[in-house]
Amino acid sequence: MVDILHRVGIKSSLDEVYKALSTRDGLAAWWTNNTQGESKVGGVFRFSAGGSDVGGFDMKVLELHPAKRVLWQVVDGPAEWIGTKISWELKQDGEYSIVLFKHQDWKEPVEFMHHCSTKWAIFLMSLKSLLETGKGAPNPNDIKIDNWN
Repeated sequence: MVDILHRVGIKSSLDEVYKALSTRDGLAAWWTNNTQGESKVGGVFRFSAGGSDVGGFDMKVLELHPAKRVLWQVVDGPAEWIGTKISWELKQDGEYSIVLFKHQDWKEPVEFMHHCSTKWAIFLMSLKSLLETGKGAPNPNDIKIDNWN
């Protein structure tokens, strides 16, 4: 198994970072405008790229620990994603909230994983921008990197 790992420091409180990662409105402000679902353990979030079901993902919420950790499991979406887990570990470092991101348990490092690693970095920068400036760049307004978007 292989993982995508990223670390980003955000000048924001842990509570605000957690809110952006764990609520439908927060997620819609930095990842994808078309976000549906429930912010509770056992709930499922649905993310649809470009406002359609093409490129959609269903994430089951496994853990919610305020200002500390969010964990999802992918239950529907691209074959490479199904069964993988996505986590955000949060910690304070001076004036920065540190986000340790992990998209774990990929079966193999296929080309699509390279693409997703870059896109996760782009969306983490959107999260940083949202919390530091008030404006994120969620899909469909994110940076496009290739024909997969």
